Amino acid sequence: MNYSIDKNSDLPAYIQLYHFFVEDIISGAYPYGSKLPSKRVIADETGVSVITADHAITLLDEEGYVQSRERSGVYVIYRGDDFLGNAEKKASVSYDEIKDHYVGDFPFSVFAKTMRKVILDRGEDIMVKSPNQGLPELRNEICRYLARSRRISVDPSQIIVGSGAEYLYGLIAQFLGMGRTVALEYPSYAKIYDVYKAMGLECDMLTMEADGISTEELEKTKADILHVTPFNSYPSGVTADISKKLEYLRWAKKRGGILIEDNYDSELTVSRKVEEPLFSMGRDVDVIYLNTFSRTLAPSMRIGYMILPETLVEGFNEKLGFYSCTVPSFDQYVMAELLKSGDFERHINRVRRKKRSLLK
Repeated sequence: MNYSIDKNSDLPAYIQLYHFFVEDIISGAYPYGSKLPSKRVIADETGVSVITADHAITLLDEEGYVQSRERSGVYVIYRGDDFLGNAEKKASVSYDEIKDHYVGDFPFSVFAKTMRKVILDRGEDIMVKSPNQGLPELRNEICRYLARSRRISVDPSQIIVGSGAEYLYGLIAQFLGMGRTVALEYPSYAKIYDVYKAMGLECDMLTMEADGISTEELEKTKADILHVTPFNSYPSGVTADISKKLEYLRWAKKRGGILIEDNYDSELTVSRKVEEPLFSMGRDVDVIYLNTFSRTLAPSMRIGYMILPETLVEGFNEKLGFYSCTVPSFDQYVMAELLKSGDFERHINRVRRKKRSLLK
């Protein structure tokens, strides 16, 4: 192995190691069925600890690249040609009985304290109209948060702030243009279909299977736009494994199409691993990333955002840059302060711990 770990990198060593293995597995250096070196060999040859090597292997296992077999070793189960991924589909965790306890469960005392701080610090600035894309203070903090939590590295100019996911669906539909066909998961969140139809797009509903959209139906669709919720599709609860994610990316690249990644519910996962989004995986594919704070903070806080790939920023601004931001400046300043202070992430971590304790 010629893996060089950069000790000065912002990425932890186990994440760097994970990426090295992913590249070699996808390229075929470690083909399907082959055995990875032992954790001790990996540690010796890369200069990391055995614990670090173990973390990287665990992440590869959870993402569906490899499978650990007791007293045998770690074997590659990723198949790039047929996208079968992990033959043994892991049982999905149902949150139905516990999720409602944590929607909008952000501590009111912290929220009130932050609102008071914003009023004192910002004064009359909270009464000034926001720039059309959103306040730079919020977009900067979103960039930092995404870099910490999702390994997404973007410029603030790529971020558009809006009042929730449905509003952003409408912007995307207008940007892409009437008469085009977008492929959607079936079943899926009904308002995605409703917004796109209302904006003049044709919707092709593709059946969801255990690991994501049916490969056969994905190949047959005439759409060149694909809207997916890969982390936790609603209402099926399906999470796309790594093979299915790569299938979506290859589909878009082959057609010169666009992926819309709706990262619904991803912050409230009970998993301890970093979930890699399509946006950061698709370096040569146009992926529009969507998320909202309404579910993780409070339903009344209608704050969502989308990230445009660099290739689409100029075109979006020319076509729709005239739209005013639909989120009040005060709400944006409050959200920016919650991200900057760490209160938002502490809340997310607290919810995750509670969920894990209930699922034991």
